Amino acid sequence: MSAGLPRTARGLATKSKLIEAAERVFSRVGYADASISRITDAAGIGQGTFYLYFDSKLQIFNELVEDLNHRVRLAMSEASAATDNRIDSERAGFRAFFQFTADHPALYRVIREAEFVSPGALRLHYTRIVEGYIAGLRAAGAAGQISDIDPTVAAWALMGVGEMIGMRWVLWGDEIGGDEVAGNAVAGADSDPFASGTRAVPEHVFEQMMRFIEGALGATSHVETRKP
Repeated sequence: MSAGLPRTARGLATKSKLIEAAERVFSRVGYADASISRITDAAGIGQGTFYLYFDSKLQIFNELVEDLNHRVRLAMSEASAATDNRIDSERAGFRAFFQFTADHPALYRVIREAEFVSPGALRLHYTRIVEGYIAGLRAAGAAGQISDIDPTVAAWALMGVGEMIGMRWVLWGDEIGGDEVAGNAVAGADSDPFASGTRAVPEHVFEQMMRFIEGALGATSHVETRKP
């Protein structure tokens, strides 16, 4: 029997609780070692109830990808909404992204596992982010706030910048060398190795990133760079 959409507020709350539990379980043990029973145990919900909302582990994984995607895009768009130029928008959006990553380290592990578990979900995640990015860059170009750089190429490049900076400084932490990374991975193996270094991007790193982005976009108005 195919699972249906929740029809009541209680049903919506139960489904949300299952997705929140799936985020914790997939982040902690990965897709292969996750199980429906682990997810329902983490949610404090009977295993039979799971099938009222999801047909399989893959379905809840795919819906978790969509849920994380929706929440990270919402956080970035809300942060950028109060800005009045593209560089300020980039600044606010990246700060929101890094904060979301710190609060939800599962974003990295789940999305990266989607490459093998559900490639369609992976592609949907990135294309949804890029579509909004392209629209914003195109509008900024029309307003003369940035150069005539191809908005599609720029959107994918900027998304890559945010993902790598977030991985290096939010997930891995600051001032970590190769040996220390290996040690942290072993130490965190019983908890969540992906989140073992979760913290904020150092301000000087953030400002250097923004300096790079401003130059790459050919912004016409300079955004003052703060000293670290």
